[in-house]
Amino acid sequence: MINKCMLFLISFFCIFNVYAYDIEDPISLYQTNQNAVLQVQQRKFIWASPVWWGFNAEDATDYLQSAIDSGAKEIVIPNMGVPWIVKPIKLHSNQKITLLPGVIILAKKGEFKGRGDSLFSADNVENLVISGYGAVLRMHKKDYQNKKEYEPAEWRMALSLTGCKNVIIEGIRCESSGGDGIYIGATHKQNYCENIVIKDVICDDNHRQGISVISAKNLTIENCSLLNTSGTAPEAGIDFEPNGDDEQLTNIMMKNCYINANKGAGVLVYLKNLKQTSTPVSINIENCIMKNDNDHGIAVGAVSEDGPKGELIFKNCYIEGSKRGGIVVYDKSSKGLDVIFDSCICFNTPDKQKGYPIKINQWRKSITSDIGNVLFNNCIVFDVYMRKPVEFDTVDKNCDIQKVRGTILIKGNSLLSIENKTSKKVDALIIKKLEK
Repeated sequence: MINKCMLFLISFFCIFNVYAYDIEDPISLYQTNQNAVLQVQQRKFIWASPVWWGFNAEDATDYLQSAIDSGAKEIVIPNMGVPWIVKPIKLHSNQKITLLPGVIILAKKGEFKGRGDSLFSADNVENLVISGYGAVLRMHKKDYQNKKEYEPAEWRMALSLTGCKNVIIEGIRCESSGGDGIYIGATHKQNYCENIVIKDVICDDNHRQGISVISAKNLTIENCSLLNTSGTAPEAGIDFEPNGDDEQLTNIMMKNCYINANKGAGVLVYLKNLKQTSTPVSINIENCIMKNDNDHGIAVGAVSEDGPKGELIFKNCYIEGSKRGGIVVYDKSSKGLDVIFDSCICFNTPDKQKGYPIKINQWRKSITSDIGNVLFNNCIVFDVYMRKPVEFDTVDKNCDIQKVRGTILIKGNSLLSIENKTSKKVDALIIKKLEK
């Protein structure tokens, strides 16, 4: 703790001196300064405050965009005591944007009429850092949900990254968007984002997802909170869902995240659009908490017989209070990628007696005629209700079940058996009492 505090103080004083917070300073962050603008244009200053170009409490778009367009290596956005009200802002390569504590970047009321208008967007951008501990990107979700005022859409993001490379997003709060808090996807130029780090971020009250991961290579998401998504399906905390078979989900690590009270699933992995010829999937989700989601805590689905190879691992994840159940793997062919649950816990989910904590289901035979290739490694079901911990169910009585295996440990009132509603054997999955 002492070391962390010392590092913080050192960083604070370094920033204080570099950015000259004192409003009496001739290069203050808080005053219009045409001479400083000239110095930036002549590349004599490597950082800039958008207030040097000006500030308007009713619409600060031009000033903020001018600073970003200036080519300064770092843009430092000061807290003016009122929000920075803006229309859509476009980001550029080779730049750091620092939002000081208390800064609110607020979408301008009555704007963002385009169905894909996002608050901050970066297309084919490289070497970008957005650092905003104590700062907020805020939109007006309820306005965009008003069909009399806005054309319905799900792409008005707080932060959109498409075809980007070498990006760090840290400390920011993304809230009340008309789409996702953060969107990570493709462009025609590059069909994935690469080398992306998202840490210490909060995504709250977004319309479609807290975070959508459409196509990514080398992505890390850590210490993030994904909360209260509601508006349009899937309404997940986070959704991994490529749009096409040429996109990818490779070398993805999500760890130490808190996911709570989303109208959909906590974590959704939906792979219908990937094929065997797609780049193999590699996703690791570790030490994450999913609580009180209206759907399942974890939902994995839509992997056809011609679906992707690879590996999806959930390790040391904790699920509690999700209304439809803890884990569901549905329409997932045994011929597709390996799905592994390692030392995960389902605690009192679903939150009412009807249902099952873990489900392996076929919902649509049009996607797959068999289900399986799921491993449970010492997962725990703790239940206050007397019900079976696992359900197998298929819509097609001829649906085969292959390679569902491992050990599930039960505690509380959970029953020592499987609810098998199919005609197939599921002997490779063992239910055991958890020893004290």
